[in-house]
Amino acid sequence: MSANDVGAVDEFTSGEARQVRVGARTLVIVRIEDDFYVLDDRCSHEDYSLAEGEVDQAGATIECARHGAIFDLTDGTPQSFPATQPVARYDVVVRDGRVEVTIP
Repeated sequence: MSANDVGAVDEFTSGEARQVRVGARTLVIVRIEDDFYVLDDRCSHEDYSLAEGEVDQAGATIECARHGAIFDLTDGTPQSFPATQPVARYDVVVRDGRVEVTIP
């Protein structure tokens, strides 16, 4: 497993999804206040970018813009149809003002 620097904390706006590439993976990073969440940036229902979707800060979820599937940012599980499969979640830490994602 390796920690990958994906940017400075200040580069991420609370409540907004942002797509980043780490090696061969495309991820979506969401900041909610001081917490960061990282998932694969592909809806499990239909291969579509979650970074294009809406973030619900109070519920810590992201909604796919294509068909409205909602995913829990804490663990990647689907919270609504049409998605029935989770998306991968990755560990993230803030170290010295930088956001680091661990890829297994």
